[in-house]
Order: sequence, then C-alpha cells, then structure tokens
Amino acid sequence: MGFQQGLSGLFGASRNLDVIGNNIANATTVGFKASVTQFADVYATSLTGTGGLQVGIGTQVADVAQQFTQGNTSITNNPLDVAINGEGFFRMNNGGFITYTRNGQFQLDKDGYVVNNAAMRLTGYNVDANGNIVQAAPDDIQVSFADIPPRATTTASLVLNLDAGKSPPAVGPFDPANAATYNNSTSVTLYDSLGNPHAMTLYFVKTGANQWNMHGQVDGGALANVDLGSGAGVAAALAFNNQGQLTTAMPLGVSVVVGGGAASPLSFDFNLASSTQFGSNFGVNSVAQDGFSSGRIASLSISKDGLILGNYTNGQSNTLGQIALANFVNPRGMQSLGNNQWAETADSGQPIVGGPGTGTLGLVQSGAVEESNVDLTAELVNLIIAQRMYQANAQTIRAQDQILQTLINLR
Repeated sequence: MGFQQGLSGLFGASRNLDVIGNNIANATTVGFKASVTQFADVYATSLTGTGGLQVGIGTQVADVAQQFTQGNTSITNNPLDVAINGEGFFRMNNGGFITYTRNGQFQLDKDGYVVNNAAMRLTGYNVDANGNIVQAAPDDIQVSFADIPPRATTTASLVLNLDAGKSPPAVGPFDPANAATYNNSTSVTLYDSLGNPHAMTLYFVKTGANQWNMHGQVDGGALANVDLGSGAGVAAALAFNNQGQLTTAMPLGVSVVVGGGAASPLSFDFNLASSTQFGSNFGVNSVAQDGFSSGRIASLSISKDGLILGNYTNGQSNTLGQIALANFVNPRGMQSLGNNQWAETADSGQPIVGGPGTGTLGLVQSGAVEESNVDLTAELVNLIIAQRMYQANAQTIRAQDQILQTLINLR
C-alpha cells in the first residue's frame, strides 16, 4: 500500500531534517563533528522467492553517522586553547568517568587543574621532581605555581677579540680605578646559591707580543676576592699564537668570594677557548653562563607535542606536564554524550593513548581551537533536498488517498 511507503518516507525525511538542523545549529560549536543520515530500503520477506515481482515497502534510517574529518583551525588569545591537527581526542576526567572530546577550550581552576567549561579535568602526564615527564597511566594535569629555585653558576664562557695592534699600557701597575692601566674591560653576571646576581668585571692588560693578563673584580670589591685559577688577586695569563688563536689551556677554574649569606666562594669553570687576538677592534661576541635567580611563573605555553611549559620571570622555562591524546580504531562507534563529549563503547574499541605526535596521534597547536566541520553551504542545499523529499512523500500519501476515495465512491 502506498500509505506505508509514504509514511516511511515522511519519517526518514523528518529524521534527515533533524540531523541537518542539528548540524546547522552547531555550525559554530568548537570541536563539533557533523552527521549524515544514511538510508536503507525495506522489503517484505518472501518465502517463495518472487524475485523481480517484489515491491519495496519504503525506507528506513540505517544510521546517523558522524563525520570525523578535520575542522578549520581558529586562532585565539588564550594559550590554554588547544587544537588537534590530525587524529585523536582529548582525554577528560568527569568525576572518574573518562570521556573524549575535540573541543580544546581549556582554562585553569582554583587548584591549578586544566579544565574545560564543564569543570572536567584534562588528563595527561605529570612530571617528577627533576622535571621529567612520567609516562605512566594518564592522570589529571595540575600546574604547579611554585617559584622556580635559583641555580648557582657552574660554568661560564666568554668569546671576545683582543686588538693585536694595541700596545701595553704606559701607566702601571694595574689599577681598576685607573683606565690608563689596562687596555679593555668587560663584565659577566654570575649567580650565587641564593640567586643573587654578582657582576664580575674582567680587565685585559697587554704585557707583550701575543701576551695578555686578565684581572678580575667582583661587585667592585677587592681584587683578592677573585681567583682566576692562579691564586686570589693574581692575574690569569693569556697567550696567543701568531695566527691569533688562544693557546692557554681552558677552562680556568675560577672562584669568587660572595656575601649575603650565600655559599662562598662561588666556584665555576670559565672558558675563553674561542677568543682571538686579531688586528681589529676589541669586541665581545658572546657571553654565557648557566646560573639564574629564583623566578615566579609569568605565563604558560604548550608545544606541538603537548608539553605544558611554564615561563618564569627569571627568563627560564620549566616542563609542567604533557597532554595525552587518545584514538580509536572505529571513532564512529563512540557514543555521543552531548557537551562536545564522546564515550568509549564496544563498537569503538579500546582507546590508544599516548603523547601528541606518537603513533597515529596528531600534533596540537596552542592558542587555537578546531572549528566545527559543518559545511554550512552544503547543509543549506541538503535542507532544500530534504524538504523536497518530505513534500514528495506527502504527495504519495495524497495520491493513495485519492485512489481510495475513488474506490469508495464507486456505486
């Protein structure tokens, strides 16, 4: 009967309109994945196998399948907003129940946990006491706001050029308060065990052809407070060959006397190995040392492999955790929970969990979110088609009604 086919068509068209309407409604929902309605025809079971004489009895909705294609990436001003470029889902802890999402709009709660707008906690890998990622079972990511402790200088290096055309100073002996007693000077900032900075000033005095003395002074104090490897207050001799290359063995074992309650003396290796003596002006090419003062966290950033980095006021950065991603053999088998969340099911298979960029998992982008993958233009066209489908099925019912009315009116 035409009524049955028409009714099934109306029901299918209505479900299709529901799906299209839901896609359009979520065109601006971050991390949303559009769905498509899949139909199948329906035939009555025949025991006699009439074959080509069978007439279908309508249609049915076989599936509403979500399309897990990549959405466009939109830049935001929040460094904790994260977009996934490639496969995978964020793994969320909702009070002990694990859910999965592509919506990477995150922030910190009052306890330092990374959460979404529904207070679900992002899971990943935390760090040990040495700042190393511990890739055990994923846990809630909690950002530590503790100050980073200071580090005393253990190594320092200086690369400079001493002017080979200079003559030894006409005035002697060396006196840091008299610029006429030395040729050039520069300084290096050192840090003690409490993170206090100390300025070590180095003075270079030419003593002969390819020969120089280097004197040291810390914080403008007595020369005896500095030992450049030859004894307290004694200059270090620097020798160069006729090619301008430094021949003095490096590094120098340097120690300086510091105050303020820090460990004293402060001892470190000082390297000038790449320094030269060419016939050009004095110049410092690079200064480096590995100490720093204590620092307070100033901002957060996330690398493409999911590492959460704390940037501190002392210019240092520390790894505070790593985001974990999960993927499924059959993402379409996941159960939609609403609020941009999915749950694992028997059809989806078990999750494959790891850091971004490992296995089949994609990379992440900080300060960005993945937009809905709804193609609004295509959905509006599909809306017209679905409307026509609904109208056409209504016409089959109307036609069947007219036929029945004709039969009833027969006398």
